[in-house]
Parts: sequence; C-alpha cells; structure tokens
Amino acid sequence: MRHPLIRPGTSSSSNLLDLIKETYMEESHDIVIVGGGICSLATALALHRKGIASLVLEKSETLRVDGGSIGVHVNGWRVLEQLGIAAELRETANLVTAFHDVWQEEEKITLTPVRKELRWLKRKDLLETMAKNVPAGAIRLGCHITAIHPSDPGAVLTTPGGSIIRAKVLIGCDGSNSVVAKYLGLSPAKSTPRTFLRGFTRYPHGHPFGDHFLRLRGKRFFVGRSPITDTLVSFFVACHIPSAGDTRDMRATRHSVVQKLEGQQCPAEIVEMVQNSDPESLNVVTKVWYRPPWQVAFASFRKGTVTVAGDAMHAMGSYIGQGGSAALEDALVLARSLARAAAGSGGGRDDEPCERTMIVGAATAIGGYVRERRLRVARLSLEAFVVGELLRAKSLATKLACLAILALLGTKALGHTNYDCGRL
Repeated sequence: MRHPLIRPGTSSSSNLLDLIKETYMEESHDIVIVGGGICSLATALALHRKGIASLVLEKSETLRVDGGSIGVHVNGWRVLEQLGIAAELRETANLVTAFHDVWQEEEKITLTPVRKELRWLKRKDLLETMAKNVPAGAIRLGCHITAIHPSDPGAVLTTPGGSIIRAKVLIGCDGSNSVVAKYLGLSPAKSTPRTFLRGFTRYPHGHPFGDHFLRLRGKRFFVGRSPITDTLVSFFVACHIPSAGDTRDMRATRHSVVQKLEGQQCPAEIVEMVQNSDPESLNVVTKVWYRPPWQVAFASFRKGTVTVAGDAMHAMGSYIGQGGSAALEDALVLARSLARAAAGSGGGRDDEPCERTMIVGAATAIGGYVRERRLRVARLSLEAFVVGELLRAKSLATKLACLAILALLGTKALGHTNYDCGRL
C-alpha cells in the first residue's frame, strides 16, 4: 500500500525532499563546506582569494581552537604564502632548526638539522587568522548536519531543526568521523589506542630550550617538546594515564602524569614543564585516527560535485606531522581547480557578482583535484601508517620490514615536507 505522503508518479526519496521543502525554509549556495577546522577555513579562504564565495558550516557553537599546537613544515608555509597570511603567522612562532632525539634507555642522543622552514603554531592562532580573513557571514556556527540527500548538482543537507541547505558543490572537511565521507560511501576511519596529554607551558623570563624540537623516548613514556616563542613551549606526553577518560579535572590528570614521569626517572626539566603547564590548555587524546593507505589509494573521493578533503579524506594521525600541512595543500588544489572551472565557464558578467556565478564543470574540476591529490596523500598515509606500525611492533621482523619501507620512502631526510603544490 502506498504511503499517504507519497504522491503518485514520484519516488519516495524525491517526494520526501519535496515534502521537506514545503515544510521548512530552504536556502541555496554554490559551495558549502562542512566542518570548521583547518582544512575547511583554508578552503574557504583560498576560494575567497579567487573571488568565489562559500559557506562554512560548523556544528560547534564556537571555533574549535583547542588541540594545542600544529607543526607546519615548508610545504604548509608555501600554502600559507598563497593564502596571504604567512607573514602574520610567522610573527607568532619561532623557527625550529633541529630535531633533538634522546633515547633514555640506550643513552643515545642525535641532533638532526631542519633545512627547510618549520614552525609550531598554536592551533588557535592559525584558525583565528584564517577566520578573520574570510568574509563576514561565511562561517555559520552551531549548524549540525544530520543528513545528506543527493541532488543534481550537489546535495541537499538537513539539520536537526529541519533547515534545508542546497549545495551545488559540497566539500566535506569534517574530520575523521565525516558525514560527507559517509555519504560518499567511504569506510569509516580506523583508530588505534594511544593516550597522551598535550598543552602549553609559559616561561615568563624565557625558556632555556633554544630552537630545537625535543623527542625524548623513555621506557614507558614518550615526550615531545617544541618552542613556539621565546617564552612559550608546546608539549605532549604519551604514557598510560589512568584518568584519561575523565577530562573534567585536568589538574588531577596533570598530577597523575607528573607522578608517572617522576617514577620513570624522567629529566627534571620535563617534569617541571608538565607541572607548570597551563591547566586551561591541557587536553587528553585517547585514540589516533587514520585511514589505511590502501583506502586512500583506491577509494572513491567524489560523487558528482561532492568531495572530501583533509582528515575526512586521509586521516593519518600525528606520526609524521603532516596532517595539517597536507590539509592546507588540499585546500589550495581544490580551490584552484574550482576557480579554473569557474573561469572556463566565462563566469561573472560585469552586472553579475562572481559569488553568484554558476560553477560550470565543477564535477570535472573535482575529479581533477582528486587525481592530483591521490598519489601525494597516499604516500603520506603509507609513511604515517608504517611509522605507527613500527612504534607498535614487537617482533624484530616487523620492525625491520617497517624500517625498510621507510628507507625506500626517504623519510630520514624529511623528503615529504619539501613539496610544492603550486600557486593558487
């Protein structure tokens, strides 16, 4: 028996969309970007630099600026130059000139120079700088997308309150648990348990650590420490944290980590750094999310004019420090592809603003974006995956296999960072 809401001669899906449109107000946009993180804001800014409007939808009521710091290598700085915000961001972070590796048990120390630009940025500084450079009203906070329905072109998005947003082009920059990736039929990102505390410590009279990034490996802990400015450092401590699931009292969590480090004979400067950290900056991560490299190499990242970027496309954890910079690359390549399609369509007469111009050939442009990015992000995902496996490996054979793959990839010289995705 036909459902009373289904009109004769129509499919149930199209009839449902018609019914929704009759009941709730609908709005339409040329380009909608789901997510309010680094990749989404970079994409919106890149499009804006090319004279193309977009709408960013973020489910949180505020920009999610937590998450500590992000290491931006030379490939990321090349993108920030194209976005026009590199000079401003360089004022907020010092250069890192070397990796200082310490293996406590083996009593081994190495110092590896960094020959290309590397700086650790506060995530807050990066997001707020991008946000203030996009047009007013381009970021909509508190907008949670609950469902995506196919449309031609693009897709129709619905919110819990029943609002309808029609997008001619839909870009999912909504992280490892992406609703857009799910719409595309991608397998869910995988996770591996890994607990670490991260935050900032301020040294009012200056810290003594210079411009080196420290990686300290102990028996049951791993510490990373990077200078941001002369008076501020960013850190993470990977170890077992009994209260990791309860983040309501970060002071108690910090105390637990300090006790753990003291019991492992961690150097006093590290213990003091954690003890003196800003409790408001602390957060605990309990899982590392990643998309296996074989998925990145072969998955379908496009359906018509719908695609994904950033972690939604290639979540790779923090093992090689390329998640943020790779997302910036995605943003530039995607915006460039869409801008070329718009220019090729003759978009924008003198009496017709560019942001209202129909993006002709967007599906072809997105296909080109996916092809251009696939090999690059597949290689990064493979490297990150192998490093993760190496850290977890118990057998000598597995460790040797991982080391052999990394040698073939040329990771020792940080070759993956010296990449230029071109001009915007």
